[in-house]
Amino acid sequence: MKKANNPAMEHLLRLAHEASKKAHAPYSNFPVGAALADEKGEIFLGANVENVSLGLTICAERSAVACAIAGGASKLKAIAIYSPEANEPLHPCGACLQVLAEFAEDMDIYSGSADGKTLHTTLKELLPRAFRR
Repeated sequence: MKKANNPAMEHLLRLAHEASKKAHAPYSNFPVGAALADEKGEIFLGANVENVSLGLTICAERSAVACAIAGGASKLKAIAIYSPEANEPLHPCGACLQVLAEFAEDMDIYSGSADGKTLHTTLKELLPRAFRR
């Protein structure tokens, strides 16, 4: 893992920060935003949406994937995630990693924290043996 310094990815992180402002997180008070780029360079945003029945909560990453697929994307290239409550850059949860793996063999994953720390990793680094058909 390395510090993110790619200007295009810094742009994705800024968009993820903006998306986090639209999160619905009344139970955890931990809003998360995601900005997802497809292979055509189109960007799709997502935010976590919590539910009183916590198992029905949707993570920001899966929210962004749903928007991307509904918007016509088929292959994903990169995702950035951000929370203003995070002390360290975040990693997607296992469920989100598996959903991302449905639409990408590998992809860049960028994350940022409120104190300005950024991190770059990849899907294969975080989920080296994704379940595939």
